[in-house]
Amino acid sequence: MAHGPRHPAEHVAEGLLLPDMGAGPLLQRDYWGVIRRCRYAPADIMDWVGRHFPEFAPEELCVFAREDASREDQPLEEGETLRVHIHGAGTFGVRVIHKNARSLTLATLPGHPEAGRITFGAYRNVHRDVIFHIRSRARSGSPVHYWGFVTAGEAMQTNTWTEFVTRVAVSAGDGVLGVIHADTSHLDAEPRGGDVEAGPTFLALGSGGDD
Repeated sequence: MAHGPRHPAEHVAEGLLLPDMGAGPLLQRDYWGVIRRCRYAPADIMDWVGRHFPEFAPEELCVFAREDASREDQPLEEGETLRVHIHGAGTFGVRVIHKNARSLTLATLPGHPEAGRITFGAYRNVHRDVIFHIRSRARSGSPVHYWGFVTAGEAMQTNTWTEFVTRVAVSAGDGVLGVIHADTSHLDAEPRGGDVEAGPTFLALGSGGDD
């Protein structure tokens, strides 16, 4: 399958809104669920998510659009930019900074309410169930955004990404098995080995070898 050209690494990292440019605590937020009777391998799920990413976000909360409309239905590639309109906040940019067969990572650009990155991944657990997992690691983009997030943004973000997990699970299987797990952790710093410019927030390695 032919993919678009990848951008040089220095361009992918250029002009990102990094966590140390933000305000408030560094937060790691996890949203994940087991896909009930999943019909596809993790890599196939992520290929579909990469091609149809905007369709998985709840339109009443945020709307994603590819900056290059000619690439509609093509896989998202490293260096590609998406515009996201967050209702009540405005329109901002995010960039694909990392991609492999089982995960996709977006980082925020200047002006975004958050400074950091978010990884979307699919993998198998030890029981061979397929898990779809979202992990963000970010600070608020500015002191103004920090107070706005404290008052309203937390619930909106949780609703956005739990709905994203739900939509992926419905597309790939019979919805989520049980509940969607949502957890928030305060971090003192980026974990050892983390790369804020070109790395995912987690490795979608899973268990059991082949997809």
